Amino acid sequence: MTRHWLRRGVAVALGFVLGLGGLFGSWLAGIQLPLVSGRTYLELVKLDHAGYSGQGGGAVFIVLIGSDYRPGLGGERGDALHVLALNPELGAGSMLDIPRDTCAQVPGRGTTKINSAHSEGGPQLQAEVIEAMTGVKLSYAVSVDFAGFVGIVDGVGGFDANVPYAMNDGFSGASFSPGPHHFDGNSALAFSRDRHDFGPGDIQRTWNQGHLIVAAMRKLRIAYASPAKRFELLALLSRHSKIHGAGLSDLFRLAQSAYEVDPGKIEHATIPTSGGDCLGLAGDARSLFDDFADDGVLQAHNGGTPDNPTGR
Repeated sequence: MTRHWLRRGVAVALGFVLGLGGLFGSWLAGIQLPLVSGRTYLELVKLDHAGYSGQGGGAVFIVLIGSDYRPGLGGERGDALHVLALNPELGAGSMLDIPRDTCAQVPGRGTTKINSAHSEGGPQLQAEVIEAMTGVKLSYAVSVDFAGFVGIVDGVGGFDANVPYAMNDGFSGASFSPGPHHFDGNSALAFSRDRHDFGPGDIQRTWNQGHLIVAAMRKLRIAYASPAKRFELLALLSRHSKIHGAGLSDLFRLAQSAYEVDPGKIEHATIPTSGGDCLGLAGDARSLFDDFADDGVLQAHNGGTPDNPTGR
């Protein structure tokens, strides 16, 4: 009898281990696991070019999308658009900040503001439109709405960043003196949304968002330096993410790439545009895109500054 229960106990334990292995394998394969789900903060889409090796010199290209969705107000336009390149081989990267009012060809809407692609077809279509405009082969698209942005920033304990100029905008709630500040989720959102304190509102706001992204990356690289800490961050993201076509291996790849690139070596610039309600690309935009796309590092173009967001 004792031997019978021992054999049964071993069988149950083996079945449990194999079951966990199957779940882990399914996660690696990109299959959704409802037991690890939670309130959705962000959506991650693995794009067709995720395994593309004919361009990029070891760089991974990710489009970061801030959606304007808020419960009861609709939206879902891609109001913050940034293409981040990380090149672990060079230990450097760069980022293109794309104003939401940039003109682009959006399927179903013709020539219109590029941010409408997200409301038309989510992060997948937003990425496709940006690819067509820039010529950059994107591997991943990450989309986060207002509540998700606040939740993620608060989830990692906030971060420190320098505010380059005074900000007092009643519309966004941004109220900052120049100098270093600690940002929680709500203050980071207010900083990112301010466009009324500046002449070229959308141009400056887009650069400000990029400035904050690089500052957040600096905090994450320091705070999550150890493998155990990086696993904590991945656990936070996996609990609150809707993931399409990607698995844990993709998250590890992204986390490792981010860790291997010093944020101090990431230049970012707002793409050059002309005036108007729907912003056309300026003459040197194509050379900027080509410089960015070859290895993810800007060499022939300068990064932007608070006083000169495009670096021109």
